[in-house]
Amino acid sequence: MPVYRSVARALVLSLAANAGYAAPRPPGMIPPPESVEAGYWDLMAKAERQAQQSGELNKDPALNAYVREVTCKVAVEYCDELRLYIMDRPFMNATMAPNGFGEVWSGLLLRVEDEAGLAFVLGHEVSHYAESHSVEAALAHKNRQNIALAVSIGVAAVGVYAAASVGPYGDPGPILDATGNLIDAVYLASVTAFFRFSREHETEADLLGFQRAAAAGYRPQAAAESWRVVMAETSASDFERVRKRDARLGVFDSHPLHRDRVVALEAEAAKLTGEGVRGRERYRAAIRPHLAAWLKDDLRRRDFGQTLHLLGRLETSGEDLGVINFYRGEAYRLRRQLDDLERAEAAYFTASVHSDAPVAVWRELGDLRRRRNAVTEALTAYETYLAQAPTAEDAWIVQDAVASLKKGLS
Repeated sequence: MPVYRSVARALVLSLAANAGYAAPRPPGMIPPPESVEAGYWDLMAKAERQAQQSGELNKDPALNAYVREVTCKVAVEYCDELRLYIMDRPFMNATMAPNGFGEVWSGLLLRVEDEAGLAFVLGHEVSHYAESHSVEAALAHKNRQNIALAVSIGVAAVGVYAAASVGPYGDPGPILDATGNLIDAVYLASVTAFFRFSREHETEADLLGFQRAAAAGYRPQAAAESWRVVMAETSASDFERVRKRDARLGVFDSHPLHRDRVVALEAEAAKLTGEGVRGRERYRAAIRPHLAAWLKDDLRRRDFGQTLHLLGRLETSGEDLGVINFYRGEAYRLRRQLDDLERAEAAYFTASVHSDAPVAVWRELGDLRRRRNAVTEALTAYETYLAQAPTAEDAWIVQDAVASLKKGLS
C-alpha cells in the first residue's frame, strides 16, 4: 500500500480530533419519523423525484456507472445509500442532500481536469453528507426564519437568489433565464436552503474530502488544483464584476473560495508521499460522448471569456481537437468583438482537419468566407457540408447559397 494512503487515514483521524469535528454519521442511519431531520428528508425526497423526472437528467448508463464508481471509491461506507444524478446543466455544481440524494451538473464535469479532481469534488460532497452539514445549515436557517416560507418563495425571488449566487459562472442574466429554461424554480426553492454552508463547513468538507480522495489512491495535488482552475476561470470572465468577486464552488454556495483554503489543501498534499492516480485519459473517455452537447450548453451562459478559457484547458490534452476548435469558433462568432470573426474562421479551419469535427464546421466556414467575398473557398466549404450532410434541415438554405454564389461567378 502506498505510504500516502496510510498517512491519509491517519490525517482523517487527526483532523477530526484536533478540529473538534463531529463524528461522521453511521452508514444506513435513518432519522426518527418525528424528528426535524425526517422532515428535511421528506423535502429532499420530493426534490429527488423532480430530478428523476427532469428533462435535464443525463441517462447515459456508461457515464452514470463511471461517476458512481468514483463516488463509491471515496465513500465506501456510504456507497449503497447514495443516489447521484447527472444533470445536463451548464453551471459548475455538485450537491449531496441529507437523505443520500445528490446531483452532479455537466458544467462541473466539463471543468474537472481528471478522475482525481472528480474524486476530490465527490469526496467534498460526501463529507458534507457524512458530517450532516446540510442538516446543521437548515436548522440554523430555521432559527432565523421559517423554512416553510423560504421554500414557498415565488419564481421571481428564486431567480434573484440564483443570480446573486452565480459567482464566476457568468452574468446573472443567463441564470435568470435558467430559472425558467434550465432549472425548475420550484426545485431550486426546495433545495437551496440545504446548500448554503458556512465557511467552517466548507473548510471541513475540503479537508475531509481531500483525505477521502487521497485514501482512495488519487493524486493528492488534484484537490488544490481543482479550485485553482475555478479561480483562473473566474479571472477570465467577460464580466468585470465577476472578475472582481472571489470564486464560488457552485450556484448554491454562499461563501467564496478563499485562497487560504487552496493553500490549506496544498499544505495537506505536501504531507503525503507517492504520486497517486490521476486518471486523465479514463476521465476524458467517460465525458467524450457528451463533450459537444455540454460545450454548446456552456455557450448559452454567454460568458465567452470563461468558455474560451475552458476550451484552452481542454485542448492541452491534445484530444478532441475537432470538437474543441469548432466551439472555439462558435464562441468567437457569437461574441463578435474586434477581429473575432477572423478568429472564428481560423478556429473552424483548425477544427476541419480533425475527424471529430462536427459537420457544421463546413457551413460556418462557408458563411464566413462568403462574408469576406472569398467565393471559391465558400463554395468548397458549402459543397463539403452538403456532401457530408445531404439531409440536414438547413440543406436547402446552403443549396440556395451555392446557387447564388455560382450565379455570381457566371
